[in-house]
Amino acid sequence: MGLSNSYFRFKQFIVNQGECAMKVTTDACIQGAWTPALDGTERILDVGTGTGLLALMLAQKATDALIDAAELDNKAAAQAMQNFSDSPWNEQLTVISCDIKEYHAPYKYDLVISNPPFFSNSLQGPAANRNMARHTDTLSYNDLLDAIDRNLAPNGLASILLPRPESLLFENLIEEKGWHIHNCLQIKDNDNAAIKRVVLLTGRIAPDVRAAETLVIKQHDGSYTDKFKQLLSPYYLQL
Repeated sequence: MGLSNSYFRFKQFIVNQGECAMKVTTDACIQGAWTPALDGTERILDVGTGTGLLALMLAQKATDALIDAAELDNKAAAQAMQNFSDSPWNEQLTVISCDIKEYHAPYKYDLVISNPPFFSNSLQGPAANRNMARHTDTLSYNDLLDAIDRNLAPNGLASILLPRPESLLFENLIEEKGWHIHNCLQIKDNDNAAIKRVVLLTGRIAPDVRAAETLVIKQHDGSYTDKFKQLLSPYYLQL
């Protein structure tokens, strides 16, 4: 679900999005709320930050972490910079205007998070910046995984949000690289709906047990499920 107003107000911050091709979505909010910032997390990288939503959500829960937000599109980078400046965590948050394929950080990150371009070999629209945000032409899944591998600490974790079919492709790449899935969140609009999105939590070190969860967003009457409300209550003003 897209949230297409010029801004979206959360409990502790506001995301202005008028200059960004990709707006705040419910799926991205779920990813930001669900992705763990474990004890000892000192540095976080948000790949393709867009509005800065995921970086802001992680700043709220990891108040001691320094968060870098990489963005290729100049307008989106400027919007994220303004959103960071207006937030309570301005000193923690830094926008890096760069192509992640060429980014080599001077340090390693404990957590990398990305809501990457989804679509490959699909019909593109007339808006170039929206195409760049939505399609894998400028950032393939191999490129993304290579960038994560290059910048992630040896025991770090990466959180990736993808549609269900693309998540299976990404899992294959993870296995080929010798990495492991630690947890997998499958997102459904309602009980009867197919799995719409998947958040993969992956790293180099094998977990003791591979976890899996399913999140159903709404009940049959259209109201949010208790699990969804519990997950998003630290962020959403109303549920």
